[in-house]
Amino acid sequence: MARKLVAAGAIRTAAHGTLCRSSRALAGAGVSACGGPARYEIRVAGVLDSRWAAWFNGLQVSGQGDETVICGPLADQPALHGLLTKVRDLGLCLISVRQVDTGQAGAEHHDQT
Repeated sequence: MARKLVAAGAIRTAAHGTLCRSSRALAGAGVSACGGPARYEIRVAGVLDSRWAAWFNGLQVSGQGDETVICGPLADQPALHGLLTKVRDLGLCLISVRQVDTGQAGAEHHDQT
């Protein structure tokens, strides 16, 4: 009898004991339009100054009124989830997450400051 592991629902053991990915996980394993590098804008409630940039792996951190915008390129979806984990670990209230193209993110940031 094969034993199933509960590791993100994507890995199970085959009958012969080796690990393999489910076909559902393999379908998303390739690079897709939403899975590769992209620029993101994450808005949180509260004001963090630019010194927090190091905590957020060098992303741009700027205050806009009573919100903070964390903006920059991320390698993939796991990097985005890691960033969101940091937001959660700081106890920040997440307002929005947006994928933006390079020109749009820079233009919007400068218009609002």
